[in-house]
Amino acid sequence: MSQSDPHGGSSVPRGLRLLGAAFALLTIGVVAHGVESRAAQRARLHELTAAEALPSVVVVTPTRMASHAILELPGRLQAYIRAPIYARVPGYLRSWSHDIGSRVKAGEVLAVIETPDLDQQLRQARANLAVAEANAKLAQISAARWQSLAGTDAVARQDVDQRTFTWNADVAQVKAARAYVDLLVTEEGFKRLVAPFDGVVTARYTDIGDLINVGSAGGAELFEVSDTSKLRVYINVPQNYVPSVVPGTRATISVPEHPDKTYSATVEASAQAVIPNTGTTLMELIVDNRAGELMPGDFASIRLHITNPNEVLSVPSSALIFNAQGLSVATVDAHNRVLLKPVTVARDQGSTIQLSAGLAPDDRVIENPPDGISDGAEVRLAGGAVMSGATASRARSKQNEKG
Repeated sequence: MSQSDPHGGSSVPRGLRLLGAAFALLTIGVVAHGVESRAAQRARLHELTAAEALPSVVVVTPTRMASHAILELPGRLQAYIRAPIYARVPGYLRSWSHDIGSRVKAGEVLAVIETPDLDQQLRQARANLAVAEANAKLAQISAARWQSLAGTDAVARQDVDQRTFTWNADVAQVKAARAYVDLLVTEEGFKRLVAPFDGVVTARYTDIGDLINVGSAGGAELFEVSDTSKLRVYINVPQNYVPSVVPGTRATISVPEHPDKTYSATVEASAQAVIPNTGTTLMELIVDNRAGELMPGDFASIRLHITNPNEVLSVPSSALIFNAQGLSVATVDAHNRVLLKPVTVARDQGSTIQLSAGLAPDDRVIENPPDGISDGAEVRLAGGAVMSGATASRARSKQNEKG
């Protein structure tokens, strides 16, 4: 039987009261832990949401590289030496012995001119020389006789001097007549048109029986001989490239008739002056054409291989930002905040851009900046890794190939 309360009520066992108190404490602990856990989860969720709200970017470091460029310009090939052949004597073309395309040696006869007027002048000049020589001989004999009488009173001294001076004048006449004969003989030699150097006959503008006039002013060009073992190429180089194109710069040349071949050329000389209306400088290149595959007058495409001694920094082309302020790239500082830097483009190479100013080699450049990015904006680095510009470019190329 249970003991009754002295006041008439039943008593609660002490153990039961302790059990109830423990259960209450446990319930309070569970509730407190749940509240704390939910608060921690909300805090973590807030942090994750804030982190996810930051733009995720991939950063690269600029790649150091020498400044190389290929400058492609049009040009036209010319013979290294080109000589238009004109007549020095008038007449009619008797014959010609070499047509276009013929290879000739220096001194080889190209054509012969018939010169009836010159031939007649030469015959007359020789006759005049004979008369002058006869007059001089007679004057010499007369002068000698008068000089032998000079010591006597038979002749006057004045007459002796007169005969002597007449002889001297006739001797001078002989010299003048002989010089004129020599001149006509020399001109007779020009009846034969000869090649001035080894080369190729690249033009013939005359034929048998044509009337020939003298000189380049009144007469037409008869032949053209060109030395094509070497060719010249003249190009107009833009002013900003002139300091990089120095004598000795290598170039390659291609022509339409040989699309699968290129030929080596070397910059030989520069005009050292800028043409005002084009802003370019005239330069001369020399091409070895001993194989004879290139022709004077050919249109050619010239590719100059330019190397600048100053290094440039290369970044992916996707890093470049165009806006109202000009060209810039977005970099990330030590606190993961954006810093926009104006840059100067040295050369656009398609997938990469070479910059001549604006960046430092250790800058972290955002490879593909989000739209509307601005100075001071906080960003999150994707994966926390920094790639070089060259690595990023290769990765992007492989991704494009897979796509």
